[in-house]
Amino acid sequence: MMAIVLENAPARLRGRLAVWLLEVRSGVYIGTYSVKVRDMIWEHVKAGLEDGNAVMIWDASTESGFDFWTLGKNRRIPVEMDGLKLVSFVPVETNNENSESKSGKAENGLPS
Repeated sequence: MMAIVLENAPARLRGRLAVWLLEVRSGVYIGTYSVKVRDMIWEHVKAGLEDGNAVMIWDASTESGFDFWTLGKNRRIPVEMDGLKLVSFVPVETNNENSESKSGKAENGLPS
């Protein structure tokens, strides 16, 4: 079993994925294919994603029972720790002017 979730993807990519996979919700595709076909589908996602983002999840013989790839800009990024793939959040960027306190020190306690 594999699943692909798209956000902000062009309609032509969504239509292309619908050729191979079942779209169970808007931007959510599922199916069962071999590794070779799965890789070919991911190449189509990479070629047609443009400014969107995507994640593909599939059954794998790992501790968690699955593996995944991500593509595009997103606050969630994969991080591998001790052979286990987890998801981390990229911190929200803050404006340097807003990060200074009244004492003239930055939020991290270091002088600016």
